[in-house]
Amino acid sequence: MEFKSVSGYKSTTFLGQDQVSKKKMEFNERIFEPLNEDDFNIVALDIFHFQFERNEIYRKYICVLKVDPGNIIHYSQIPFLPVSFFKTHLVVSGAFLPEKIFLSSGTTGIERSQHHIVDLSVYNESLVKGFEGFYGSLEWITVFALTPDQLQNPDSSLIYMIEKWIMRSKSEVSGFYLNRQEILAKALKEQESSGKPFLLIGLSYALLDFAEKFPMDLKHAIIIETGGMKGKRREMIREELHAFLSARFNCGEIHSEYGMTELLSQAYSKKNGNFNAPSWMKVMIRDTNDPFCLLPDGKTGGINIIDLANYNSCSFIALQDLGKINHDGSFQVLGRFDFSDLRGCNLMVD
Repeated sequence: MEFKSVSGYKSTTFLGQDQVSKKKMEFNERIFEPLNEDDFNIVALDIFHFQFERNEIYRKYICVLKVDPGNIIHYSQIPFLPVSFFKTHLVVSGAFLPEKIFLSSGTTGIERSQHHIVDLSVYNESLVKGFEGFYGSLEWITVFALTPDQLQNPDSSLIYMIEKWIMRSKSEVSGFYLNRQEILAKALKEQESSGKPFLLIGLSYALLDFAEKFPMDLKHAIIIETGGMKGKRREMIREELHAFLSARFNCGEIHSEYGMTELLSQAYSKKNGNFNAPSWMKVMIRDTNDPFCLLPDGKTGGINIIDLANYNSCSFIALQDLGKINHDGSFQVLGRFDFSDLRGCNLMVD
């Protein structure tokens, strides 16, 4: 079977343009409302049928699997598109000129994933509501970022997200501080003294560098790390990284963010690497020997993600990460299938 490459677009004609626009408006209204299990199933099935009609690559993949969409009555039966397709094919639902193309960080010589975004307002809503659902209003949180800014890395979905957080914050000192560590140290000490809420988010290696140079008390901070070293420093397991940062900053738990170029939603861990997702995002675990078999809670396997916000591309993605779902509904990320293709935002920093 041949697939169309990412270099071109090809339309599908199952739905008229007015019908497509109406569908998208419905999705945007429904996905960010509180969703119980039945609500999630209804919306997920609706998006699945929409993407089967509109997404050429996804439809061909389903046909190769000989899956009849009419027989699918629960989201757990929906086929998941391997995330690697974003590196080699155009994964979009319909024909459009993208507002933005996000690229994965990748390594030298490795093809980067492309996520073509038709409507940035959907991502804007997801990245704000997702964060605020776990941490409260961004308006009252000062955001300090140890990452490149948009000028240094305009293709990163992570940097785009952080910039939107900074813009939403009402604090004048919110901003990017990767190359301004002395200024950041002073600002953090002042923020800590004020007792007001603030966030320090950074690439793991950048947080380590800063913690080594500027140990300080950050007992009132939310500190979020976003990934591994990716060649910048010695790889550390999450427990080792968090223990070091917690000791240097004399704080409690170090938090983590779990997201990627191919998704429009994020999960967050506040403690012990246990992640929770917003209501429009669902995590399932597949058998490593049978990718079409889902595993029960507590079993380790490949991570499948349903991201309803991804209705303009593909909402059903099989990731290359290994993980398991805890009995309380949270999930853990335990490794990768193929470590030769390192994913992570730290490669954005030269």
